[in-house]
Amino acid sequence: MPAYALSPISGEFRTPATEATFRAERLPESIRQARLLLFFSTIVNTLFLVSDWRFAGDPHFWIAVPSRLVVVAISIVCLGLVLRSRTAGELQAVLGVWQGIVSIGVGLLVSSRSDLALFVVIVLPLMLYLVVPNTFRATLVAGAFSSTCMLVGFSVIGHGTPGIETTALGLGLGMLMLNIALLLVVTRSNRLRRLEWTAVQRERLANRELGHSREMFERMFRTVPIPLVVSDRTDGRFLALNDAARTFLGIEDASAWSTRDLYVDVRDRDRFIAQMAGRDRIDGFDTRLRKPDGDERDVLLAASGIDIDGRAALLAAVVDITDRKAAEERVWRAAHHDALTGLPNRTHFQASLERIAARAESCPKGAALLLVDLDGLKEVNDALGHDAGDALLVAAAQRLRTAARDGDVVARLGGDEFAMVLAPANREEAQAIAAGLLEAMRQPVPFGERSLVGRASIGLALCPEHDTSPGELVKDADLALYAAKQSGRNRLVVYEPALRRGFERRVTLLRDVGAALEADAIVPYYQPKVALATGRVTGFEALARWRHPERGLLTPVHFAAAFAEPEHAIAIGERMRGQIAADLRRWLDAGLEPGRIAVNFAPAEFGCPKLAEHVAEQLARAGVAPSRIDVEVTESVFLGPGGEGVEATLRAFQAAGMRIALDDFGTGFASLTHLKRFPVDDIKIDRSFVRDLIEDPDDAAIASAVIELGRALEISVTAEGVETQAQADFLAARGCAQAQGWLYGRPMPADAVVAFLEERARSAA
Repeated sequence: MPAYALSPISGEFRTPATEATFRAERLPESIRQARLLLFFSTIVNTLFLVSDWRFAGDPHFWIAVPSRLVVVAISIVCLGLVLRSRTAGELQAVLGVWQGIVSIGVGLLVSSRSDLALFVVIVLPLMLYLVVPNTFRATLVAGAFSSTCMLVGFSVIGHGTPGIETTALGLGLGMLMLNIALLLVVTRSNRLRRLEWTAVQRERLANRELGHSREMFERMFRTVPIPLVVSDRTDGRFLALNDAARTFLGIEDASAWSTRDLYVDVRDRDRFIAQMAGRDRIDGFDTRLRKPDGDERDVLLAASGIDIDGRAALLAAVVDITDRKAAEERVWRAAHHDALTGLPNRTHFQASLERIAARAESCPKGAALLLVDLDGLKEVNDALGHDAGDALLVAAAQRLRTAARDGDVVARLGGDEFAMVLAPANREEAQAIAAGLLEAMRQPVPFGERSLVGRASIGLALCPEHDTSPGELVKDADLALYAAKQSGRNRLVVYEPALRRGFERRVTLLRDVGAALEADAIVPYYQPKVALATGRVTGFEALARWRHPERGLLTPVHFAAAFAEPEHAIAIGERMRGQIAADLRRWLDAGLEPGRIAVNFAPAEFGCPKLAEHVAEQLARAGVAPSRIDVEVTESVFLGPGGEGVEATLRAFQAAGMRIALDDFGTGFASLTHLKRFPVDDIKIDRSFVRDLIEDPDDAAIASAVIELGRALEISVTAEGVETQAQADFLAARGCAQAQGWLYGRPMPADAVVAFLEERARSAA
């Protein structure tokens, strides 16, 4: 039931608690009204007491005077009790007693049936209904009791001739109608007073809640940890600041400052107000403020328009995001820059390249992309540790920065690879900068008590001359870089379309080689080696051949690119060794003596950990002794990365019982110190020195010198490419131990080796 619901009959509140509250609040007014009522009752009845002396000598005199005295006395007593009343209940009890006694007393007085008595019969109930502050129930009881007393006193007890003709029935009906009318008036009066009181209560409640809300808002405004500023919308002058704003801004007297004084860029406030115009609020306005002490802070502003006594104002919250922006900058830098060198990383480089490439098309000079690869970084890491490699990388980054011009972009793409985007730059400018870089990279880098020597290979591509797409431009520069490394490193190569065609051929070749490995189409062919002194077959060299489905049998020269790729080189070597071991086992089981089989190892295979142990395990699984194998390597193995690792691997091969043969001796850049440093059991004279040794004195001298060198170092010498008997006789006369070439047999498949050995055995017999 609602607290302020009214009874339709009484007009009072249905809820007792609400009614009690109403009466308690009205108590002072009720007491004042009761006091006046009793006071005037005393005065009026005292005056009537004087007029009652007119009944002297009449029997009614002895009724009127005592009754009047009782009314006066009870009025005086109740007046005193009313003054002492503290609750509505006490007041109602006093008034109830007064109404009852007065009704009886006046009922006796109207028994005179005078004209005045008839008037009193009507007035007393009217007064009790309308004047006495009482509850509806008490009013109803008092009014009914009073009317009854009046009716009885006037009609039943009354004597003498009345001033007007009347009857008991008529008077009773009149009194009933009067009571009903008065009850309706009381009900309406109750409703009106309570509705008025309810409105006042609700207004009080609203004002109290408003005051509470205002107090809470002011408290929140003052204590909220976010700086809050109230400013004039027109001129920006501060109207109020909370404690956090005063602390943040360092301002005590807010009235002396305006928001315009704080913007680093005063145009930001105009933009702020313009954005406010549409929705009368704004969120997340990013700007920079300068505090009175000069400290500049990045902030986000959120504001709403408010009205202060008809004055347009703004309530703005200020969120300091300086630290957040700094953290975001650190995160962004970590995500877009290399931690070691501080250069932009691949992600940042790619974005910069796309932006520069888009502009380069309309630039007369265009742009250039340099891909720079440090030569020998792995060797430095392996030999001196990663600290030395890091020092080399940091020095290279600094030299790239020094070479860069304003507007150029330098980045580390990862590992030992850097990039430089030159914009604007034509071919001549780019080549000049690249040449300077090559020279700078050759300068030694101090590292502790050592000096590190760094070199670089550079690939150059031009935009838009070569490509306009950033992705294709990177491919072009990468192809040029690859060509520089393949050409001996420490040089610059400018991209040209032929490089892409070569790359596409290489990709196609590698794909076909992979398919050939899966189809077991790469197989060993065997070329016999013969002792020149006896003509006996001492072994074979296993040579890779590709049984191409369209081009027939291909020699390694047709797929040499595969041996430069570690993945393919290792796969080919694995395939060849497995087949060689199986063939050896089959020949031995057939009772043949194939001698030792020379197996070629690509330089890339020496990057495999524990290569010698792995090969020994392969042979063991096939049941072949390691002493049946010669490990053939070229001089490039010694010159490649990780020389210490190569030496350890060769010694492991030798310790397992395999011999080490140095192939193509004299054609590369090997020093004679390699023969001393590395474990070499055999050297092979390259066919280029054997082919013309009969006609060319220089070739003859070189072949003789190599044979003499082998004898001095106690290293066996084998001559390759022997095709004539005269060549064989020359070599035998100089002391060459072995020879191989078409004179003794062309490379043959494994099945043909059986027939070859059997034929040689029959010839020897």
